Amino acid sequence: MSLHVEVAVLNKISHLVARRTSVSEMLSEVLKILHLEMGLLRGTVTLREGDVLVIEASEGLSRSEIDRGLYRVGEGITGMVAAQGKGRIIPDISREKGFLNRTKARDNQKGVAFICVPIIYKDDVIGTLSIDRKVEPDTDLKADYHLLDTIANIVADAIYAAYSEHEEREKLLSESRALKLELENKLRPDEIIGNCSNMKKVYAMISKVAASNATVLIRGESGTGKELVAKAIQKNSLRKEKPFITVNCAAIPEGLIESELFGHEKGSFTGAVNRKIGLAELADTGTLFLDEIGDVSMPMQLKLLRFIQEHTFYRVGGSQEHKVDVRILAATSRNLEDMIAKGTFREDLYYRLNVFPIYMPALRNRKSDIVLLAEYFLKKYNAMHGKSVARITTPAINMMSTYYWPGNVRELENCIEYAVLNTSDNVISGYNLPPSLQTAEATYSSLVPDAAKDGGGDYESLVSSFEKELIVEALKLKKGNASAAAKHLGTTQRVVLYKIKKLGIDPTLYK
Repeated sequence: MSLHVEVAVLNKISHLVARRTSVSEMLSEVLKILHLEMGLLRGTVTLREGDVLVIEASEGLSRSEIDRGLYRVGEGITGMVAAQGKGRIIPDISREKGFLNRTKARDNQKGVAFICVPIIYKDDVIGTLSIDRKVEPDTDLKADYHLLDTIANIVADAIYAAYSEHEEREKLLSESRALKLELENKLRPDEIIGNCSNMKKVYAMISKVAASNATVLIRGESGTGKELVAKAIQKNSLRKEKPFITVNCAAIPEGLIESELFGHEKGSFTGAVNRKIGLAELADTGTLFLDEIGDVSMPMQLKLLRFIQEHTFYRVGGSQEHKVDVRILAATSRNLEDMIAKGTFREDLYYRLNVFPIYMPALRNRKSDIVLLAEYFLKKYNAMHGKSVARITTPAINMMSTYYWPGNVRELENCIEYAVLNTSDNVISGYNLPPSLQTAEATYSSLVPDAAKDGGGDYESLVSSFEKELIVEALKLKKGNASAAAKHLGTTQRVVLYKIKKLGIDPTLYK
């Protein structure tokens, strides 16, 4: 090889490495340069993965040949180079017994030389660079060897730099994920359970707005946990050590809400025997949560608008203006847009409240969280009522999963408390759930015979469903032993065996 060619090769490879492409792309381009400038037949770069050398880039090899090119450190010429950290020149591979030809890429090996050099970084062999080339009368294999050795040193630095960048990037991503998870957990009170994508969006919105003083409007159906979101925002705000006052606008009679919110002066109306400090004043320096804001009357909406704009108010019967420093959080289960169209909710108040909306998903839109929530409530009500219910049966879970849940998480919580109190066993079965879940759709699980499903749901089919669930649970408990299951159920083995046959139960499934 002429000095001119050698300089050209090194110049091209140096420019290539400086572009900082991916490791695989860089190494493939190196081999292409060697092919064009040196006329190599084949070339490979292997990288070490534990005790195995894997082909990372190649020239002149098919996909199947690449897949076959695996070498253990110390195995064959390539493996020995990696093990010893010293390059090898094989002038004629047809005469070399240690040459494995693991890729099966060489049909005619006569007159073909093989050069392999280690890729070393800080005394560690991280891979190998090898080429096959036809030996001509003027071929200088030693010069080729020295060129490959120089190239190996260049790419070693580039490989290490790329891997270091990758590791640093992965470290940063890992730290970012850890911080994100920590933030999500921080922003999620114990009462908020859920890992579905819809709930993760809620947590993300909480994290964005919590530290600000922005007004937040929490939207969602009744029972979705809007107040829990408000508490999470307050807990992670700059006002977390200050008062958190909740006003349930739907629970206060229309004639009393102004007095409750803003207070009243003595003698302002019949029964006002003393001055009363309102909830807005009690929330001073803290957070005021206006729950069910959509239930407020139009006259009161006007007063709320002024209060939210100016943070000022008058006590009922008073003439002195009072100013407070409060953050406003509001929630509603109503469709405020429809109410605006109907003229029952002020549009200007809507825009004052809707600065940063957060939408709580309905439970039917987060079905994957039902089991998590049910297990959480099971532990809660076990502790509250001194029970030791261990689990919820699969049929019961299926019933809960197919139910519409119009009352959302609140209804699910009530359902689990009912079931905990309603079971005399250590499990919650389908028949322990409230009557609201005992619908045709919910009850007709896989436990009910298909004929019963087609028949429209008579009494006998429902009884059969419960019988089957009882027997299956007993067989699970007694590991498929029908006799033991019969004793557990307080009946005879003959009856249980008859029911097993009639209901199509396979006891071997539960051993």
